[in-house]
Amino acid sequence: MIYVKQIHHVAYRCKDAKETVEWYQEHLNMDLLVCIAEDKVPSTKEPNPYMHVFLDAGQGNVLAFFEITGEKEMGRDHNTPAWVQHIAFQLEDEKALFEAKLELEARGLDVLGVTEHGIIRSIYFFDPNGHRLELTCVTGTAKQMRTLKEIAPQMLEEWSQTKKPPRQSSWLHEQEFAEAE
Repeated sequence: MIYVKQIHHVAYRCKDAKETVEWYQEHLNMDLLVCIAEDKVPSTKEPNPYMHVFLDAGQGNVLAFFEITGEKEMGRDHNTPAWVQHIAFQLEDEKALFEAKLELEARGLDVLGVTEHGIIRSIYFFDPNGHRLELTCVTGTAKQMRTLKEIAPQMLEEWSQTKKPPRQSSWLHEQEFAEAE
């Protein structure tokens, strides 16, 4: 049986590796960990020069990017709404979230939110490659999180059958649930 320890890294494409690293260093205080440059893709042996950069996203989490020179200019999946594909980073608490919003706006970024999700609060903005980023803090209680985990299988089954939001999804925003602790 497979037991995943943690995500080693998540990789995305970027337009310019140096610009991307500098942006993440400046705006999210991520350290550059490793750079790998190759002429061929190790797994497929395809000739496709690239720079692969790895950034420290905290607590053993790594965010990676590929700058590829042998392909068409990058774009996004236009069949998927821009809000769907995103990278979310957790902050310590609500104070840190509000401070991050002010800091990012002071640096000229367009920040959406603070958005209330019932058990988390989030802000959203884009990196220089067009990747949507989310900074979030957990506001849900331990009891709320346990309840959501318990009802997750039945919510998934109901969605699978109807392709409509399950009845339980409204629990997240009901006052009774918010005060369940």
